[in-house]
Amino acid sequence: MESDSKPAVWKVPLFDLQMSPSEVDAVARVLRSNWISMGEVTETFESEFARQLGSRHAVAVASGTAALHLALVGLNLERDDEVICPSLSFVATANAVLYTGARPVFADIASTADPTISPQAIEALITPRTKAILVMHYAGYPCQMDEIGALAERHAIPVVEDAAHAPLAEYRGKKAGTLGLLGCFSFFSNKNLTTAEGGMIVTDDDESAARLRRLRSHGMTTLSYDRYRGSASPYDVSELGFNYRMDDVRAALGIVQLEKLSDHNRRRKEIADAYREAFRQLPGMTLPFVGLERGQGSEHIFPAVLPAPEERAGFVDYLRQHGVQTSVHYPPIHQFQMYRDIYPGLRLPVTETFGSCEVTLPLFPTMTQEQISWVTKVVQSAWMERVCV
Repeated sequence: MESDSKPAVWKVPLFDLQMSPSEVDAVARVLRSNWISMGEVTETFESEFARQLGSRHAVAVASGTAALHLALVGLNLERDDEVICPSLSFVATANAVLYTGARPVFADIASTADPTISPQAIEALITPRTKAILVMHYAGYPCQMDEIGALAERHAIPVVEDAAHAPLAEYRGKKAGTLGLLGCFSFFSNKNLTTAEGGMIVTDDDESAARLRRLRSHGMTTLSYDRYRGSASPYDVSELGFNYRMDDVRAALGIVQLEKLSDHNRRRKEIADAYREAFRQLPGMTLPFVGLERGQGSEHIFPAVLPAPEERAGFVDYLRQHGVQTSVHYPPIHQFQMYRDIYPGLRLPVTETFGSCEVTLPLFPTMTQEQISWVTKVVQSAWMERVCV
């Protein structure tokens, strides 16, 4: 949700995407080749992604939503099975559960300072129908995975990670996405690593990986590229699958973006740290994750939480007037009309407070010092003038 109106040109946009000649050259090489759909370049992207995460397998797919859907299909969910998940996420997190016929069961977040799914809320929602726990590493900061992993093990429930915000984020020395059975990533245009559209599933489970590779391509036992290079006989179809393949054009982008990811994440942290230093003494503003010792986040977005919902409109408008674009991450899923119809009367107090008070500030690795200084100056001025009250 972006500001309702904007100046002709943002002085500081919410995010900015700048492709270098390296990405252009990589795509051009694929276009000049004899193969542009899923093939050798996609395989290279998968192997490099798996290597950087320390995972045995990485399966490239068409989107982050496709990654979530396939991961849940791979768990053999049945109609009316339950998957516990956060409401503070992009709607695809819950939609992917509904695609399987199962029911999302929404758990509250821990606090406005730690807006990740609460382990205590998860445990209170577990029933005999609970077949998975789907966590989301909000803003690129890992959830409380020791506690979540322990209760999942105690109840023999698999954990799936929505790590769309968290490529190369770390928790206790392991990368986000490798902390559960399956980890799902998004490569949408505003993500830390982008292929325009695309996603990835990572797992250490050999059987799961083999099945996911079949499911992403109509359930076929061999692929067109296998037959193209003469390494496979005519195919069979072993189960109902989907057309969720990535192509080599997007994979080429991914390979180059992956090479830059560590440096880009490091730059994101520098910017986020500058914001935290500038805003830490603004009375009433909560900066999530400050002081939490749970490893290293990937700083996908920079959320700031205002003291009350009625303050947001004035604050956002003041920033807009000064050329600073903002957004909201996220309107809680359970408050959308479709989900209100499914779960009438559902209340998640902490999620609702966070969702009504949060403002996302600009954060992207190519921000200039001038842009960073302008955002901090405008935010501080807004607070001093109390335009939000």
